[in-house]
Amino acid sequence: MAIPIAYNLRNLVVRKTSTLMTALGIALTVAILLAVLALVNGLRTTLATSGDPLHIIVLRKGAESELTSLFTRTQFQDLKFKPGIATGSDGQPLASLEVITVINLANVDNPNGVNVTVRGLPQAGIEMRKNVHIATGRWFDPARREVVVGKSVASRFPGAGLGGKVQFGRGNWDIVGVMDAGAGAQNSEIWGDLNQVASDLQRLDVLSAALVAARDEVAAKALINDIGSDQRLELTAISEEEYYNQQTSNALPIEYTGIFVAMIMAVGSSFAAMNTMYAAVARRAKEIGTLRVLGFSRGSIMTSFFLESVLLSGLGGLLGCLLVIPLNGITTAVGNGNFSELAFNFRVTPEIMAMGILFAVVLGTIGGLLPARMASRKEILTALREV
Repeated sequence: MAIPIAYNLRNLVVRKTSTLMTALGIALTVAILLAVLALVNGLRTTLATSGDPLHIIVLRKGAESELTSLFTRTQFQDLKFKPGIATGSDGQPLASLEVITVINLANVDNPNGVNVTVRGLPQAGIEMRKNVHIATGRWFDPARREVVVGKSVASRFPGAGLGGKVQFGRGNWDIVGVMDAGAGAQNSEIWGDLNQVASDLQRLDVLSAALVAARDEVAAKALINDIGSDQRLELTAISEEEYYNQQTSNALPIEYTGIFVAMIMAVGSSFAAMNTMYAAVARRAKEIGTLRVLGFSRGSIMTSFFLESVLLSGLGGLLGCLLVIPLNGITTAVGNGNFSELAFNFRVTPEIMAMGILFAVVLGTIGGLLPARMASRKEILTALREV
């Protein structure tokens, strides 16, 4: 005969102080783990929504990012007529020659400033990025020193909002619009006209990279191979989707450090749960003896105390989820492949919370097994004599 679950719930309520302290210890461990997972999930979501599988980024051979690449206009003219490149409504190849640099902007968190990506691109580059649209203001005028900033730049940097100015190259640039890329990485960039930006940077002939659109997935793979094997061009190509996926490596040190800290805390939480259950076994010795007299088996008692430990840790897991929910949607930033800031939001999803509760239950399982075994092994007469 099994011991009712109500018996375990009543004991957790009666021992509310020790129950709460142990649950909070587990909750803090779970909260740290979930915060790290939410951060990594937010970064991965941002990068995953930034790339298009039909878009191909073309760099100088040996370059690992757009910032470190050098790309000439002559190379671009040879590139854009490669077979497999899609054409726009005007009949021209969907190809965008771009120049990338970084500038230093100060914000509230970093008075000394952080790097922000500035991208000079033609109208074709804007049209190819279908996930980007103007939220407020308008697109820049190619004939003027005007730029459009991503919504993350506008919100994180004082003075970088609509109507403000940023300084780079030969002077000040007017911010005439704020663009919204959804959850994409373009929210952390500043865009201006290719020729205006290149002229200010004195890079009219030597730019950074090119973005081309393939007709379909088969053409995209063939195009990547064709560009990479063309010894005349000395270029390398990678799908935009893969390019952004590779940047998730920036989050790996954070993820590993967070998990390592959570594991260390998990050991302490397991011992806390174990001590709580050992104390419960010691205080309830007569109860255990009485349960044995009433006919409950050793297995039933072991299962009951084990279940109580799992319930206790499950409560800690729920509290941990409640602690981390306020982080959902909060903006933070890390460095990206262009040595500049990439802003993204913490994403606390139901799947992540389920992982936290499961993690807590595992802690309770580890911490409750030995005390439950000890409770089941108590002899009836010995248990009834204990105070």
